[in-house]
Amino acid sequence: MYILGISAYYHDAGVALIRDEHIVAAVQEERFTRKKQDDSFPHESIKYCLREAGISLEDVDCIAFYDKPFLKFERLLETYLAEAPRGFRSFILSMPVWLKDKLFLKETLSRELKELFLELNPGQEKESAAFKKSIQEKLMFGEHHQSHAASAFYPSPYEEAAILTIDGVGEWATTSLAYGKGNRIEFLKEVRFPHSLGLLYSAFTYYTGFKVNSGEYKVMGLAPYGEPKYVDLIKEHIIDIKEDGSFKLDMSYFNYTTGLTMTSEKFHRLFGAAPRKSESTLTQREMDLAASIQEITEEVMIRLARHAREVTGSKNLCLAGGVALNCVGNGKLLREKIFDHIWIQPAAGDAGGALGGAYSVYYQEFDRPRTLNPDELDKMQGAYLGPRFSDDEIKRYLDSIGANYRYIPNEDVLVDSVSSALAEEKVIGWHYDRMEFGPRSLGHRSIIGDPRSQEMQSTMNLKIKYRESFRPFAPSVLREKVSQWFELDEDSPYMLLVAPVKKSRQVKMTREQEKLFGIDRLHIARSEIPAVTHVDYSARIQTVHKETNPRFHKLISKFEEKTGCAVIVNTSFNVRGEPIVCTPEDSYRCFMRTEMDLLVIDNYLLKKEEQPVFEEKGDWRETFELD
Repeated sequence: MYILGISAYYHDAGVALIRDEHIVAAVQEERFTRKKQDDSFPHESIKYCLREAGISLEDVDCIAFYDKPFLKFERLLETYLAEAPRGFRSFILSMPVWLKDKLFLKETLSRELKELFLELNPGQEKESAAFKKSIQEKLMFGEHHQSHAASAFYPSPYEEAAILTIDGVGEWATTSLAYGKGNRIEFLKEVRFPHSLGLLYSAFTYYTGFKVNSGEYKVMGLAPYGEPKYVDLIKEHIIDIKEDGSFKLDMSYFNYTTGLTMTSEKFHRLFGAAPRKSESTLTQREMDLAASIQEITEEVMIRLARHAREVTGSKNLCLAGGVALNCVGNGKLLREKIFDHIWIQPAAGDAGGALGGAYSVYYQEFDRPRTLNPDELDKMQGAYLGPRFSDDEIKRYLDSIGANYRYIPNEDVLVDSVSSALAEEKVIGWHYDRMEFGPRSLGHRSIIGDPRSQEMQSTMNLKIKYRESFRPFAPSVLREKVSQWFELDEDSPYMLLVAPVKKSRQVKMTREQEKLFGIDRLHIARSEIPAVTHVDYSARIQTVHKETNPRFHKLISKFEEKTGCAVIVNTSFNVRGEPIVCTPEDSYRCFMRTEMDLLVIDNYLLKKEEQPVFEEKGDWRETFELD
């Protein structure tokens, strides 16, 4: 049985294709269109998934959409009516989109899939009408949080688990508690819109001058530079947190229910200023605000988890929803030891809902049995579920642009050469095999470097990524060596847990350094691996497993053999404002636009100084919206 899951029209569009329990392919549309967080109908993603499976659209048994548009529209109308006439402008702006595409989604999806059918089967206009009718019979819609919960539980390695979904909002739910066992998921409790932890965090993202739905990572990264000075103020005026983790917001401080901004004038008066303008200078105030909302978020997450353990009795926890990408909060949850095991869906945002929608149909609608393989970490295959390219395809592209390269089919020789370059503090674009699903680069579309270099963080931020200098980089570490470098001895294959660097690896600050505050602490070496050590001695860790990523594991092992360090810097292969690279062309263009030294595309190695002059029309940075 083939089931196609689709997520689209709201945040990051994505597609997943499963064959029975096996994930054949999963990908975000932005990787093909090169439009960051593209929410349009995912034509290219569907075509890729079908190619990967070797099937046609007609072979798909069921198509699952990840939420229910009528319920979402009901929430929209009820909210506007409750607050009318306030928000009339926002209402008028949103209606055309809803009435054209979102409300009658069954017809919209059928039309889009019919167009795709004709694109793939030119000249079959007569057959397309019958195809459209069959598609309408195959379409199924699941609730937003059901899709999230399914994406967290069904691919996990657990027979049973508590499931927490925390995000901005789906139809009505913003936070939900469920219990999964076997092939069933039962929902137990929920917090409903407008009370939302995800939207609260996004409000502070907006207020501190970052872009909502993408800048939340920046707030999390900025938090360690600040002090949580505003926690009491936030609790006194904005959020009431109950013992079980449920909460209520004072909505007079927000505009997001009906307005065009996140925060109200009352919010601005409470904190003594208007929102910071994007790209303006960051001050200690923004750092303290970030630290404060991060602490609030962690408190809610921990209380929710304690209650989930109490209600379900399970020793396992699965997480999904946008807030599940808050890896600092996840790390705190792990260290609280509320649950014995935690598993987080690597594509925890809306794109992952496509996978959850497909799995919900398979297990719950068709009541298929769920099997677990003890030899697998989980069903996600390391999240390497996107496109791959053959040596011939790569060669044809490189030859077409006159690139200079070495073809090194012997993996040991290639790894030896690249590990030597890493030890010489070269910055390397690393493109290998299938692309990752989700927002993290996990060693298949990564930029890598030497973590021992004190200059590596600023070099990669300013000369490679073109982003703010304060943002930390993540370490990729051999799974079998993780506890030698970090205060962690758990699997973290998807870079979703933050833990401290091992105390024995830390470098104590001098008295003069301890007197520094905020961003002034940026350039102080905090450990033996300063490029991946944040100012609070923490790191966002990816454990690299030989079973799911043998070449990356071999590369780090060879680097350790030469340097004694079982860790390398790993950041996403893209520049600010651009999606992670997908194709060899994407990788080469990113390589030539930046100050990377080497590019590796599978078995091809390219040196920057040997490449022909690279020209693009106009300034490529103007193509993307800087967030």
